[in-house]
Amino acid sequence: QVQLVESGGGLVQPGGSLRLSCAASGSIFSINSMGWYRQTPGKQRELVAFITSGGTTKYADSVKGRFTISRDNAKNTVYLQMNSLKPEDTADYYCHANIRDSVLFSGDYWGQGTQVTVSS
Repeated sequence: QVQLVESGGGLVQPGGSLRLSCAASGSIFSINSMGWYRQTPGKQRELVAFITSGGTTKYADSVKGRFTISRDNAKNTVYLQMNSLKPEDTADYYCHANIRDSVLFSGDYWGQGTQVTVSS
């Protein structure tokens, strides 16, 4: 009933920037939180950043000072501004949202992922 669609991934050189977007649509009563995770071969999916409905943010230590997460509540969209990109940022990035999808209940939703490659 809820879909998350990511965009903005691609190939960028070290030191460059990308902005990822994730738009939620469907049976959305409200969004409790939205965030970004990333995964590389042989590693577990890790939290990159998230933002709550109240505006509280959290970042992985590896991206602090370089990445910024933000939301546009009117568009049900979360953004991840990625600056000073490093080769180790290369991964599949997945949007996640905890969404109130009915009158009383909330659920977890995931996007299909977008590839970010940082290489010279």
